[in-house]
Parts: sequence; C-alpha cells; structure tokens
Amino acid sequence: MPLTKKHLFAVVCLGLSLSTAYADDSTLKICVAEDEMPYSNNNGEGFENKLAQLVGQALNKKIEYVYWTDPRYYLRDTLDKGLCDAVIGVDTGDPRVSTSVPYYRSGYVFITRQSEQLDIENWDSEALQKARRIAFVPGSPAEVMLRAIGRYNDLFNYSQELAGFKSKRNQYVKYDTAKLVGEVASGHAEVAALWGPAAGRYVKAAATPLTMTVIPDTNKRADGEKVGHHYSTSMAVRKGNEALLAQLNHVIKAKQPEIRQLLEAEGIPLLDAEAVAVAATH
Repeated sequence: MPLTKKHLFAVVCLGLSLSTAYADDSTLKICVAEDEMPYSNNNGEGFENKLAQLVGQALNKKIEYVYWTDPRYYLRDTLDKGLCDAVIGVDTGDPRVSTSVPYYRSGYVFITRQSEQLDIENWDSEALQKARRIAFVPGSPAEVMLRAIGRYNDLFNYSQELAGFKSKRNQYVKYDTAKLVGEVASGHAEVAALWGPAAGRYVKAAATPLTMTVIPDTNKRADGEKVGHHYSTSMAVRKGNEALLAQLNHVIKAKQPEIRQLLEAEGIPLLDAEAVAVAATH
C-alpha cells in the first residue's frame, strides 16, 4: 500500500524523535561556571570540569558544557529552563533541585603562614583578636563570626579592598580566592578564613608554606543560632528526573576512590560525615 502524506509525516516525526532520543542518550549537558576557578572555567581547568569528565566516561556519554556567569541565578537560568541536564556542585539537600548522594564533605578553614605558627583552632582563638588583617568573603559564615567576635567593623575597609571589581547596582561582586590566599602568603594579612574547596588549590601552590586548619562546626552567633561551617556537596538534576539522578548516584558510589583522589590532588580538605575538625599543612 503506498504511503500517504499522513503516513510520511508520521515516519518523519518518528525519525526525528529517535534522533533526538539518541542525541540525548549520548550527550550529557552539564551547567558549569564560565569563570569561577578553582571550580570551573571555559578552558576546562577546574576540578568540577574534571569531575564532569569522570562522570561522562563512567556513563559513556559526551559532556557538553552550558556556561553561566552569575551564581545568584544560575539554577533558574540554566537547569530550570532545561538548558542542561545536571549541575556538579550544590549543597546536599538543596530544595530547589533533586540532589545526589554527597561526593565530598568539607569545611571553612583558617589559613596562616606556617612560619608564624599561630595558635588558631577556632573563632575564640586569641590570635584572631591580635591579627591586623583577616581576609574573608563578605556574606560567608566568616563574616557572621567576625561580627560575633567583634572584629568585623575594624576589618570592613580592608575587606572592601579585596573585591575583584567595583560592582554596579544589582551586579555580582566577585572575590578572587587566589587573591585572598595570596594576602596571607605575602604577609599582608595574618589570617584568611575561607571555604576549603575554594582555597585548597592556591594553598597547595603557594610559594610560601601555608597551614590550612578546618574550623570546627560548633559555632554560634550571639543569639545562639548555629553558624554552619561544614557542608556536604552533591550533583543535582531537575526535580522529577529520577532516572538521571539514579545514574549519578551509581557513578558517585562506584567511582568514590577516583573522586577522592581527584579532590585530594586539588588540595581540598575532606571530612568524614562525623568529623568535627581536621588540620592539613602544606
């Protein structure tokens, strides 16, 4: 029986559907930052770029990056709109997405020069009161605790000097972690209080030997509210994409030794779920 136009249309639609399915099945689109090192950049130099490639190899899929530039809206403007299938680094349990099992846990750290041998174990340490300059990122738990110990106001002007550029209204203000670590390495600041995964690469690469001490997760504001310092990190997909989430969970569990090796090579301080504090020295 000859094919009618209706039959031909159905065949074409089926072909397009199969083609799309094949493309989707052979490619995994991952949203990453265009220029947010050490996490990722458009040259593939960040540790999240390396993690993405590891996931792609494990799933036998080609990785295609979709880049974002502003961390405030990246989920809304990329994953939520279907521009990518997954993102690599989100807090475990982020309510906006479906998160995988954690692939690492880390914390905020104090960074000091090894030669100074400063006795800094927590936010109550006397050395933090004596330090002339403490490098930190505004809006982070470090700012909350600097306020709690009465050091925020006298460090305000210094913290503003550390911004990567002057921000226009409603634009993202970037603080370069490499620069903040460099403040300590050069001796311009005595201490930096930073997110360990962001700082690890630069602590490891510093010409001046630095000590990185994980801050205990026992900190509270003046009103008694806990200020979290330890966090678990997951991969994420859009809510409802349970098939891909199951695949990512399988990869994370099966490739845990390779993932840990990659993160340790990056200099990231890794914590067990029950760990309170860990110190590492470069």
